[in-house]
Amino acid sequence: MPPKSSSKKNQASWYHCESCGVHIPSKARDSHEGSCSAISQDEVAPDSEAEYVRSGAIYTRSLQQRNFEVESLKDLAAKYANMLIFVSEGAMQLAQFHIGQHVVVEAPLIAEQPLVRIVWPISEQFLTTVFVSEGDFKLHCTQLRGKFLKISALDPCRLTAAASISLKHLNPTESPLKCGQLQDAIALLKRDMVNRVFCKDSQIHMNFFNKSLTFRLERWQGTVEDALAGLSLDSKPLQFVQVTNVTKLQLIPENSGQQQDKQKFSHRITKSQIGGLDRQLQMVEESMDYALGFRALPAGLRVSRGLLLYGATGCGKSMVLEAMSAVAEERSQGHVQLIRINSGEVYSKFLGETEQKLAAIFERAYNHFPHPTLVLIEDVHNLCPKQDGSDLVKRVSLAFLSLLDQLSSPSQLKGSKTFVLATSSQIEALHPSIRRAGRLDSELELGAPSSQARRDIIRCLIQSLEHQLTEEEVEHVSSISHGYVGADLANLVYAAMLQAQQNPLKLMHLQTALTRIKPSAMREVLIECPNVQWSDIGGQSELRLAMQQAIEWPLLHAEKFQRLGIKPPRGILMFGPPGCSKTMIAKALATESKLNFLSIKGPELFSMWVGESERAVREVFRKARQVAPAIVFFDEIDAIGGERAEGDGSGSGSSVKERVLTQLLTELDGVEALQNVTIVAATNRPDMIDKALLRPGRIDRILYVGLPQSKARREILKIKLRAMPISEEVDMEKLVQMTEGYSGAEIQAVCHEAALRALEQSFDAEQVKWVDFEHALESVPPRTSPELLKLYEDYLKRK
Repeated sequence: MPPKSSSKKNQASWYHCESCGVHIPSKARDSHEGSCSAISQDEVAPDSEAEYVRSGAIYTRSLQQRNFEVESLKDLAAKYANMLIFVSEGAMQLAQFHIGQHVVVEAPLIAEQPLVRIVWPISEQFLTTVFVSEGDFKLHCTQLRGKFLKISALDPCRLTAAASISLKHLNPTESPLKCGQLQDAIALLKRDMVNRVFCKDSQIHMNFFNKSLTFRLERWQGTVEDALAGLSLDSKPLQFVQVTNVTKLQLIPENSGQQQDKQKFSHRITKSQIGGLDRQLQMVEESMDYALGFRALPAGLRVSRGLLLYGATGCGKSMVLEAMSAVAEERSQGHVQLIRINSGEVYSKFLGETEQKLAAIFERAYNHFPHPTLVLIEDVHNLCPKQDGSDLVKRVSLAFLSLLDQLSSPSQLKGSKTFVLATSSQIEALHPSIRRAGRLDSELELGAPSSQARRDIIRCLIQSLEHQLTEEEVEHVSSISHGYVGADLANLVYAAMLQAQQNPLKLMHLQTALTRIKPSAMREVLIECPNVQWSDIGGQSELRLAMQQAIEWPLLHAEKFQRLGIKPPRGILMFGPPGCSKTMIAKALATESKLNFLSIKGPELFSMWVGESERAVREVFRKARQVAPAIVFFDEIDAIGGERAEGDGSGSGSSVKERVLTQLLTELDGVEALQNVTIVAATNRPDMIDKALLRPGRIDRILYVGLPQSKARREILKIKLRAMPISEEVDMEKLVQMTEGYSGAEIQAVCHEAALRALEQSFDAEQVKWVDFEHALESVPPRTSPELLKLYEDYLKRK
């Protein structure tokens, strides 16, 4: 007998057949006799049109889209409405369903995967007709319409809570998404799947920015409790899985076969393919091992879960990230979760969506516990800049910092297996708060490689190429490629290979490429010096030898100086009258020594903004250390190194000039050592330079570049006149005598003026005559005053 209905109307709506034990609608009583015997033998009754309730299950062919409102659910969100199936009150009572119970909707005669929904009562007038929401009907139930369906209660023994779920993207070509976008879609899909129940091969649909995505549930892993419960002999196999807030969603990559995996890993960068960063790779690997649990942490030691790699562009930061992901996958045997955050793809124009994306990414990272998660962030200064330009940037920065705080939160274990590895090429643009303890509290600089590191990089670059380079030739290229970072050396080898074409790579190809590929670490300060050689400077042989001894020898033959215990001078000051080739000597020094040459003019360092002038000085020396060995040339150093006033308010260090001088003194001989960087300065007024700048340990060698003597003037004239057609009547010795007291620049002006005088007389002139030189000597008199020469003599006596 059927259970008692709550109303007489319900009693009149159903008829109980004693023969087959089913409850059918009363209006189908007459037609039931033909199918009664079939139902009694087979509860599926494939050839019957009957719809009935028996043994706690509803059998029906009437599945329709709900087109009416349920007053109690009018404010229900679409996400939860799609989880409901609507059944009449009488059918629910006869099947012994209760409101909110999970039921299984399956088609026994077809190979469709069952659906699990939550049952909800509706009016008794619908009897065996069941309804679903419009969205659920279109996405999941269209193929079930008209099929013979069985709706039964979900047995709790067949249900487990999922610890992790693996999904496969079924329509990647129809709805192409970038890797970062697909990961964001998975994070949003997780929110829609929470509290829903699925089975293997269930298809999950979602709309992601007007793109229809379809996923298939490939496999899942239950919780530890469910796994232990499944060990009992009388338990049924677990067929259904419920998604919870702690369930981790993983995306199975497309073409995940064995051959594709081999191809994928064959292109991955490993530590063996990175040269010159052995120490840095070891430090990053140790930090990652402790944070991800690959190495036992000493008791009581707090592990750092955030590391910042910073340095100039092209130094290998991205390659380190790739190598560490390969190490993490190898150590975890594929159980590590790799999350890449591209700061450019995170930002959205919609309010709050950027913060939502970040929260979803870090939720996915923290919920992967107990398995490790490696979060890789490139150009982190874009996510958390120092200058908060807009409200959006401020909100994103605060949200990002808050998420990082959970890395080392003592109140929860969310970040206990998470490690954040971030990079930045603009460390000065990064917000200082991100570098405090508990966030990105470990830092490692990847600077311009040394000569030995450049040698290792070149070896890695040419190991797979056909070449005829010896170890000595590789050593030679690495020794003259100062300031070249890894990316520059890769461009260098690429340019050399283009030149070699199908022939083996040789030294001459690299030497030719060196003339075209410039070091990126020097782009902001590199000057295009004329190709000035020592042979282009007349005279000054003693000065040239002194400069070579002070600069070239210590930098190019450092081991010999160490053997003899000699310390090279830290800086050299050249002083003398204007036009005596002080700047030209510095340029020849840069050309001949093949060292990085930074030319700084005093007024360039001054700024109207407080602190900017000192920062400019620090930046000059930071770049010099970065591209060492290098020469920093200060032209007209008296503009920034002038003597400080005494006895008045200006001596308090409040002026910009004095602050710049103080910063310069600190950089020359401060706490941070200035290794393999030589200072060369030039001035016309040595008496105006502060005494502290010229003490030993700073600019400790002073060279006088005076007016050229007769021998030097003869050499200068030969150099200037060798490209000029002169008449036989021009007496070189007489010119040498008549140019006494002239500087080198004035002698050059005399030659130039004589050539112009010849053109004035006739454009057809083929030679410069003696009369032209006489006219030039009258037009260009010597301008070095005796008073200035007397000043130099007195200074030489005092120093």
